[in-house]
Amino acid sequence: MKKHYRYTTLLLLMLVLLTGLPVQTTYGAGSQSENTLVLGTSAEFAPYEFHKTINGKDQIVGFDIDIAREIAKDMGAKLIIEDMSFDALLPALQSSRVDLVISGMTPTDERRKSIDFSDNYYQSKQVLMVRTEDKERYKSMDSLKGEKIGAQKGSVQEEIARSIQEAIITSLDRIPDLVLQLQTKRINAVILEDTVAVGYLQNSALTLAEAVPDDAPVQAAIGIRKGNTELLAQVNSTVARLKSENRITEMVKQASMLSVDKPQSSGNIFTIFWEYRSYYAIGLGYTVLLSALGVLFGFMIGLIISLLRMSRIRAITLLGTTYVEILRGTPMLAQLLIIHYGLALTLGINFTPLQSGIITLSLNSSAYLAEIFRAGIQGVDRGQMEAARSLGMSRWLAMRHVILPQAFKSVLPAIGNEFITIIKESSIISVIGMADIMYQAGVVKNITYKGLSPLIISAAIYFVLTFTLSKLLGAWERRMGASDHR
Repeated sequence: MKKHYRYTTLLLLMLVLLTGLPVQTTYGAGSQSENTLVLGTSAEFAPYEFHKTINGKDQIVGFDIDIAREIAKDMGAKLIIEDMSFDALLPALQSSRVDLVISGMTPTDERRKSIDFSDNYYQSKQVLMVRTEDKERYKSMDSLKGEKIGAQKGSVQEEIARSIQEAIITSLDRIPDLVLQLQTKRINAVILEDTVAVGYLQNSALTLAEAVPDDAPVQAAIGIRKGNTELLAQVNSTVARLKSENRITEMVKQASMLSVDKPQSSGNIFTIFWEYRSYYAIGLGYTVLLSALGVLFGFMIGLIISLLRMSRIRAITLLGTTYVEILRGTPMLAQLLIIHYGLALTLGINFTPLQSGIITLSLNSSAYLAEIFRAGIQGVDRGQMEAARSLGMSRWLAMRHVILPQAFKSVLPAIGNEFITIIKESSIISVIGMADIMYQAGVVKNITYKGLSPLIISAAIYFVLTFTLSKLLGAWERRMGASDHR
């Protein structure tokens, strides 16, 4: 009875964590009773929107954010900011995760098929950023023929890059990653907006080429879910007011000055780690939470699936086998996007990034753990089951008290390896805006304009985490092994 009570308490605790824990990527969130306006953005696009440490606190700032605050003020609403990758913005808007998207987005004809756009609020031009040593190589767009060119995935810049003859295109979610590709000579040029390039040009190793993309100046507009005419009218009203007051020009100027105001840092990797230790501490907490709950629920589900696979009923066995093969045979990223966006679009089920991350890790790890358990159970001598049955135990009691304890001991190293794997693979959850270690590394990259140091720091944290865990598991294995010889 006490065991059942403990199990029930544990499951209730996990349910509370899964449904009630606040997600770090929400900025300025109000209570559920408040009138709220949820903004979707990709905060690595200075000076449109970017992370900045102000008064010791991580904040998302930029002139897009200033415009969003004005819209919320006119609506009498509390602004909530959801930070995610750029190519996730449209799915988030279509699945009702956010109310509007402001991220320097160009209202192309293709995008208009999926969402509505407000009136244009800003105009910029495209530039070509190259290494300073290569400036003389690219004096015209013709000189880019056959070159390696980088552009943000799903952006207008990517379309421009594709129009260049024989160009080898690298499309990534985040601008800092493209700049790192440029600095490490994996690509030779990056197409981006002149406003965005300002911050990165503080690095003397980078400059603008004489070549200028032929496309006309690019307009930026606010994305709104199709059919939401009331919000569209409100947004257009605020944009018109800001234009008439010449406020947007002033917002752009202030955001540009803020974006190039780089933090006072020597650039030393240890200094960067110490200055931004709070960011990594938050990321570490969420990574551990995601991994622990992922393995815990994966353990429970995997055990059930392993028993299904060994059922004497063929239909049940087939069900368990299908489950394992589908989850092992598809990428975790695809599973994550289906759970986070697909269920919202098709069934209206909106999980938070934390919930989607835990569900994805749990289901994915359960498929591998199911095979581990199955191997462990089948490795126990059949005579153990026969002996237990001869003592009057039912098949279930014999499995629970005789077979499973022995199987668990034999597969403990494999379970530990799966836990370590999940810790590392949890980094994939950052693509939907979960503030894990990798997400925080991206934030630090955006703030400091340092491409490599934040990644090295995150790698070191992962190593310390997994190394410590492997040592603890090793000690546990030795302790369990010692008990067998008593």
